[in-house]
Amino acid sequence: MSTRLVIVDDNVFLQKAIAEKLSFFDDLVLKFTANNGNDLLAKLEKNKNIDLILMDIEMPECNGIEATKLVKSKYPQLKIIMLTVFDNDENIFNAIKAGADGYLLKEVNPKELHQGIIETLNGGAAMNPSIALKTLKLLRNPHEFGNSEQEDIKLTSREIEVLEQLSKGLSYNIIADNLFLSPGTVRKHIENIYNKLQVHNKLEAIQKAKDNKLI
Repeated sequence: MSTRLVIVDDNVFLQKAIAEKLSFFDDLVLKFTANNGNDLLAKLEKNKNIDLILMDIEMPECNGIEATKLVKSKYPQLKIIMLTVFDNDENIFNAIKAGADGYLLKEVNPKELHQGIIETLNGGAAMNPSIALKTLKLLRNPHEFGNSEQEDIKLTSREIEVLEQLSKGLSYNIIADNLFLSPGTVRKHIENIYNKLQVHNKLEAIQKAKDNKLI
């Protein structure tokens, strides 16, 4: 029997990217997509025959954390996996409190996404290894949650623009088109951002920028 899924994400480009990953598997059926929590709840009223929701966190009107609370209160049987670019402690903590059944990063490969969906439907909790470690840390030391001090990081307005585009999951070429820059210039900005934030990849950069209220 096929697993009936919903994708909730305000970025249509990312909706399509996730749907493409799901299309590799005959036992997964995408029933519909939604742009935010309010859109999801309206569509669930008309189509409740859903098994699992792949939920983004950062969305307008009704974000993924709020949407998870609302869905779980109204449809407790539905499984929800947070599918996001952010793996910061606050999002993980709030997602677990809201009732999320799993937490995966958007760059997860199709095989791992499929495995996570099946695992969650069978009563498990799909998580990237890095998320699982953070979750254990939060459970062991809940008093440390939210006590991290912000650093004094200076980014130029252009670097912040590039970082905001990067946080939406856009490619270097699309960022270049959106900001009227060359791909090479975008790469140079991202290199500078990594150096200033003292990080090694985009997920770390986005997380640190969010933690320090830069984006």
